[in-house]
Amino acid sequence: MAQDAAGRIYLAHTVGGGSEKALAVCVYEADGRPVGGWGTDFAGGAHGLDLRKEGDREYLYHCDTRRRCVVKTALDGTVVWTATCPMQSGVYGSAEEWCPTNVAFHPDGDLFVGDGYGRGFIHLFGADGQWKKIITKPGSGKGETSCPHGLGIDLRGKEPMLVVADRGNRRIQVLALDGTPVAIHTDGVRMPCDMKFRGNLMLVPDLESVVCLYDESFKPVVALGDGHPTNLRGQPTESFQFGRFVHPHDAIWLADGSILVAEWVPQGRVTRLTPVKG
Repeated sequence: MAQDAAGRIYLAHTVGGGSEKALAVCVYEADGRPVGGWGTDFAGGAHGLDLRKEGDREYLYHCDTRRRCVVKTALDGTVVWTATCPMQSGVYGSAEEWCPTNVAFHPDGDLFVGDGYGRGFIHLFGADGQWKKIITKPGSGKGETSCPHGLGIDLRGKEPMLVVADRGNRRIQVLALDGTPVAIHTDGVRMPCDMKFRGNLMLVPDLESVVCLYDESFKPVVALGDGHPTNLRGQPTESFQFGRFVHPHDAIWLADGSILVAEWVPQGRVTRLTPVKG
């Protein structure tokens, strides 16, 4: 999910059996009113979705797990470029071994890409979509990653850091922008999917039924809607418990400070959490 400067919300989904149209990117006004959709090419594979302002324009970056590629588009879906498996990296025997899940934006304009559903590498691509180098290799040691499902740039400290939802290792890992390991955090972490930053807080949707906020020291501030353990995936929506998550897969801050959470359930569920005053 992503929100543009005008307040519109973009939601990518895989277009399940109950979908009336094969539009993988749905667009909503800030208040949730649907205003359209596009992206039939992403049906069956829409996964990570991030937005970056470049000059006076905004662009969406899609990770497509069906076609195994990263696609940059304008807000109306016009394709700018497509990046496929970086065979020149020398670490893939075939293009089918690569399956990107999410991206993060290097401050200099480059792009980090997590091969979350592939071999587990993190790569650096240029702003033009061309591969540059490997940032992390697969594994469980420091500086290694297993299902780097989500990535984010942490600007809260003295230097920007690459933060990794190192889901296969059940941890959040902090790296320098060149991939040098800095820290590993496990407090309150189960199966992190991604992260977004706002002020001094980091927002993390966790596949094991919770959404967490962490402070600048990566200490948990609050666990929201903790529904763990759960057996509700695949059950009718009527079986879901209000205020308890099943499998949060993505979460973003909206401009008004509220939080939007999308879950990994066949029928789809998106929840908006609003700040409590007082």
